[in-house]
Amino acid sequence: MFMRICLPLALLAVAFSIFNPALAEDSFTDVLKDHRIEPEELRVPAGQKFTLIVDNQDATPETFQSHALKCAKVVPGKSNAAIKIRPLKPGTYEISGDDHASTARGRIVAR
Repeated sequence: MFMRICLPLALLAVAFSIFNPALAEDSFTDVLKDHRIEPEELRVPAGQKFTLIVDNQDATPETFQSHALKCAKVVPGKSNAAIKIRPLKPGTYEISGDDHASTARGRIVAR
């Protein structure tokens, strides 16, 4: 009984989110390479939640963080991590790699 009710509801929710662009969530990627963040400036739409993909192409782990965004995530070497970001007000938000803070610096600009 549970499966007969829940499965159609789950399929309906997926279909609704696919066909309703207002519910679709964008994703953006920052690459950690040679202990630097690329691109250094990532532009995102203001007022929309999104997923930030952090692709660490270095062999060593990096702690990706942003005090302004109130997030931190350890990203192992040669892997990636997805970070859900709340809707942002227009502005600039600093980001960095805590383990290589002198070189792994960047910003997210919400417009």
